[in-house]
Amino acid sequence: MSADDFEPVTGLPEPLPPGERLIWQGSPDWRALARRAFHWRMVCAYFAAIAAFRIVVGLASGDPASSLVGPLVALGCVAAVAAALLVGLAVITARSTVYTITDKRVVLRIGVALTIILNLPFRRIDAAAVTLHGDGTGDISLTTEKGTRLAFLSLWPHARPWRLGRPEPTLRCIPEAALVARRLSEALGASAEDATVRVPAAIAAARPAPQTGPAVGAALAT
Repeated sequence: MSADDFEPVTGLPEPLPPGERLIWQGSPDWRALARRAFHWRMVCAYFAAIAAFRIVVGLASGDPASSLVGPLVALGCVAAVAAALLVGLAVITARSTVYTITDKRVVLRIGVALTIILNLPFRRIDAAAVTLHGDGTGDISLTTEKGTRLAFLSLWPHARPWRLGRPEPTLRCIPEAALVARRLSEALGASAEDATVRVPAAIAAARPAPQTGPAVGAALAT
């Protein structure tokens, strides 16, 4: 059974209260997640480097080429298993994750073995940034107000890389990230009518910028 079976609304612990409107809901693209969060290509490159080193050393030592076949095959099997595990983990993570944006908050339902629901009202978001990738996916990172206690390991891979001291919850590898960023920007802008909400403006830069200077979207990418 999946988390969806226990939720009154997919991705949310309870139905939306009266007056709150769903703007967008989605999940990570598992292919992009496998590349950028689980780095399966880097793992394959690592094993390929080991194989190349083994070949060079073996030939330089005068070992017959036939003696290298067995170790290289074994290494290839280990590499294939490692890559398959990482890709499989990316698929499971993507299927168990639901990101939700309403006109009042951002909700992340994350976790494979243990489901965690992170509820972030707009008033608790100090800043937002978007990183767009060439395949159309992207990451939207949220900087929470000071005093918000979050654990990087409990968020990962739904956290901005290398922000260990002050983890930033991140909608990772979402399709059509620029469109989602615009919708979030509009929702944050509409919330500005409430004086208690601090509206981060950085995410609005996800919109296409004139090419007369450095692209704003690229400037946000980290």
